[in-house]
Amino acid sequence: MHWADHTAQRLSEKNDSQVIASGITPSGEFHIGHLREILTAEMIHRACLDAGEKSEYIFIVDSMDPLRRVYDFLSEDYEKYIGFPLANIPAPNPDGTPNYNGDNYANHFLNPFLEALKQIGVNPIVVMNHETYENGEFAEKIDLAITNRVEIRNVIEEISSRELPEKWYPYNPIGSDGSMDGVVITRYEKPYVYWTDSYGIDGKSDIRKAEGKMPWRVDWAAKWGVHGITCEPAGKDHGAAGGSFDTGIPICRILGSEPPDKMVYEWIQLKGSGPMSSSSGNTIGPVEALSLVPPEILRYVIARTKIKKHIDFDTGPSLFETADEYERLVSNPPEHKELNKKKKVARDTALGALRLSQVRRGEDATLSTAGVSFRHLAMLAQIKSNDEDIWDSLKRSKHLDGEPNEVLINRLSRMRHWIDSRHFPEDARIKIQESISEENRNKISNEQSDFLNLLFSRLEKIDWNEKEINENIRSVSSDIGLNRRDAYIALYILILGSEYGPRIASIMNEVGKKITLDIFSKSL
Repeated sequence: MHWADHTAQRLSEKNDSQVIASGITPSGEFHIGHLREILTAEMIHRACLDAGEKSEYIFIVDSMDPLRRVYDFLSEDYEKYIGFPLANIPAPNPDGTPNYNGDNYANHFLNPFLEALKQIGVNPIVVMNHETYENGEFAEKIDLAITNRVEIRNVIEEISSRELPEKWYPYNPIGSDGSMDGVVITRYEKPYVYWTDSYGIDGKSDIRKAEGKMPWRVDWAAKWGVHGITCEPAGKDHGAAGGSFDTGIPICRILGSEPPDKMVYEWIQLKGSGPMSSSSGNTIGPVEALSLVPPEILRYVIARTKIKKHIDFDTGPSLFETADEYERLVSNPPEHKELNKKKKVARDTALGALRLSQVRRGEDATLSTAGVSFRHLAMLAQIKSNDEDIWDSLKRSKHLDGEPNEVLINRLSRMRHWIDSRHFPEDARIKIQESISEENRNKISNEQSDFLNLLFSRLEKIDWNEKEINENIRSVSSDIGLNRRDAYIALYILILGSEYGPRIASIMNEVGKKITLDIFSKSL
C-alpha cells in the first residue's frame, strides 16, 4: 500500500472526516524543499478522498509571525520593522527597499508561491493566520494558555530542555511601535493583556483581535484545535525529540483539543549540495523548478519516496533518469494479479505513486506525457529552434496526430527553459558539427574511418528515417567487423564532436539527409 493510502486508512479509523494541514512562514522566497510538506499533505488528502473519506486540505500562512531580522535581500530600512507581523509591513521593492504603495510583505512572497502550487495541482483552502487572530478564533485558546501558563511552561522546559523566564507568558503583545520585541506583560484581565513596551509606554492588547500572538510552540498547538486538524506532516526539525511537535501534543490537550498523530518527513536536498536553505543560498525556488520540470514528474519525485526517506532533488542529469522511470510506469503499469506480499507492496506503491503524480486527481496518466518521451523532446528542442518544426517532426514520426495539446506545449516550453538554464547537463547538450576537427579526427581509428566511409556511401541511397539509418549503422559495422560500440563512438565524434550523446540515429534523422551527408563529405 502506498504511504498516502496507508495514512488515509489509519486516519479513517480515528476520525469520521479529515482536515489535513500544512503551513509556511512567508518571510522570503520559498524553496523546493517546502513542497515536500505541502505535497505530502495534499497527497494524503487525495488518498482520503480516493478512499471515500470526507477530507479538506488547508494551507496555513503564518502571516502573524514577526520579521526576525533584516535578510540579505532587504535594505537597512527594514531594521525598523523587526518584530512586526509580516502582514503589517510593506513588501520589498526589487532593490530591497520598502514599497509603501504595494501589497504587504506576506502576500508579496505568498502569491507567486500559490500560483506555482496551482501548476502542480495543489489548490488548498488558504488560511491567513493574522486573519484568524483578527476574527477572534484564537481568543479562547489564548485565554486557556495564559490561565495555564505555568503548566505550559513546565511542558516546554521538561520536553525541550529550554529554560523560560519565571514570568513567561504564552502571548506576545504588539507594542506602541507595532513590534512584538521588548514588550513585557504586566498583568492579564480577560480579554486584555496589559504591557509595557521598550519605550516605557504602557498599553493593552485585546486577545480577541490581532493585537499580539502566541509564541510558535503554543500557536501551532492552538491551530490544531481551532481548525480541527487531524493530520499535519512536520519536517524533522520540528519532529525531532524535544521539538515543537513533542511539546505541541500536550499543549494542545491543555488547550482543550486532541492533537493529530505525529508524522515526520525527511528533507529534500539538492543532489550533491546538502539540505536546501534559504539563508545559505543553497536552494531552487518552486517557480524556477516548475519552469524546468514537468509538474507530474515533480509530484512523482515526492510520491514515489517514503516520507521518512530523504530526497535528492536533481534538475541536472538525473532528471532524465527520473523522467524515464516515470514514463516506463505510465506505459507499463504493474498488473493487478496474484503476487507474494513483497511484490504486492511494490506494485501497490508504484500504482499509488502514479495515481498521486497526476496534476488533476483521477486523470489518466497517459495524458501527462502527450505521447512524447522526455528524452526525445530534449533532443528535438535542441536541434529545432522553431516550435512548428518540432510539431511537424512529431507528426512525421507518428508521435503527434493533429495539433499539439496544452500538455505538450507546456512540456516543450519547460524543456526550452531547462536547456537554456544553468541546470541542463553539459554532456547532454547537442551541438551539430559542420565538419570534424583535427583533434577529433585523430581520435578515429583506421577501422572507424573505414566504417564511416562505407556508411556514407550506403546513407546516400536510403530512404531517410530513423529505422533505415539504424539498420545501416548495424549492417555496415557487421560487414567490416567493427565493434558496434566503436561504430557509434565514431558517429558521435563525427556529428557531435563528442564520444557520447542522445540516440545518434534520431539526431541524424532530425538534422536531415542533406546536412548529415554534408558533414560526412566535409570530414572524410
